[in-house]
Amino acid sequence: MTAQRGDAEPADVTAPPAPAGTTAARRGNASVFWRYWTASTVSQVGDAVTTVALPLLAVGVLHASAFEVSLLPAAQYAAWIAIGLPAGVIVQRLPLRGTQVVMDLIRAAAIVSVPVAYALGVLHLAQLVVVALIVGLATVVFDVGNSTFLPAIVSKDELTVRNSLTSASTSATQLGGPSIGGVLVQFCGSALSLLLDAVSYVVSALLLWSLPRPACTTAPAKRESTLALIKEGWRFIAHHAVIRPCVAAATLVNFILGGLMALTPVFLVRTLHAPASLVGLLIATEGLGSLFGAALTTRMANRLGSARTLLYVTAAGPVFVLFLPLAQGGWGLLLFAVGNLGFGAAAVVMSILTRTHRQTVTSMELLPRVMATVRFVSWGAIPVGALTAGAMATALGNRGAMWTMFAFAFLAPLALWSSRVRKMRDLI
Repeated sequence: MTAQRGDAEPADVTAPPAPAGTTAARRGNASVFWRYWTASTVSQVGDAVTTVALPLLAVGVLHASAFEVSLLPAAQYAAWIAIGLPAGVIVQRLPLRGTQVVMDLIRAAAIVSVPVAYALGVLHLAQLVVVALIVGLATVVFDVGNSTFLPAIVSKDELTVRNSLTSASTSATQLGGPSIGGVLVQFCGSALSLLLDAVSYVVSALLLWSLPRPACTTAPAKRESTLALIKEGWRFIAHHAVIRPCVAAATLVNFILGGLMALTPVFLVRTLHAPASLVGLLIATEGLGSLFGAALTTRMANRLGSARTLLYVTAAGPVFVLFLPLAQGGWGLLLFAVGNLGFGAAAVVMSILTRTHRQTVTSMELLPRVMATVRFVSWGAIPVGALTAGAMATALGNRGAMWTMFAFAFLAPLALWSSRVRKMRDLI
């Protein structure tokens, strides 16, 4: 029997004595948010190390081929395809805090099995693929729950600021985490480096367990099927005059991001003839742009309005993409860096504003399903964009494929400027 939210968790004596759902219970205090933020950030640092250590382990220790190594990220993406939609129902039907803790512990156990198998001399590529899939499945549920957890502990007027901070920390870990992972692999070996990720999940679980239990949401009056609950979340998005075009724009932006992820390494190396020492730095400019955008989002939204800010940054995105196919070798690489940085900044501002809007206007009962549906649709565009870019590169060459991505980039602002958002100052 599936537990209703709150049924399977012991009462948390640290929670404020206000009734569930009141302003006092939702607002909490600053220490609650900082424990939540620390848990997320510590876990993301471990993730960044694993993105380096896991494939290097497959290559250096197991001597895997390029195709075999590609199975690792494929397994993680398969998790979103497999349970991206029902993840919202899972989060809604289970105790939120307890689910987050369990997902952390599942990921820790999966990761720690790798160095154990390596020490015993029984490590195999199949195990790495299974570990990647398990971590991916748990991460899907964790991420959906994390987006639901934040509005349960932060007041609505703080959401934009807090989302900006969490996005900034994510950008920082994406910028510096792989470098840390590279150093650890160099000095400790790829198998032992994975222990850092396992420890990070345990630390995250302990911090999340120390948080007050979120206020219970209203459960459905009768037990509905999983399909019915998924459809309810889907209909809410499809019929919402603001969320619908925002999701369309986000999906198109992620399509471009997926294409750029596939094109950028080969474009830099084979077309622009960038030295290997610069390729990593040029790719990292996207993370720097994301950090810059996250730092400015709240100020821009307060001055211009969240809707106007969203319109302006999505219109600026294609301009920055234009710099990429125009880039040349030598000092012309700076043009690529500016374009990559600018597009990364525009994408993260858009992400923060649209996520904050969804968290604000969606009921807590419906929020997990809405967040899961949005991610299923928009994140599902990433591999589609990558495959499209690969096909275009085969037919038109690397620079021709970049020009194709530039053309596609105009579809995202079109989705917003042709909608109701165009007439709004703020999304709310």
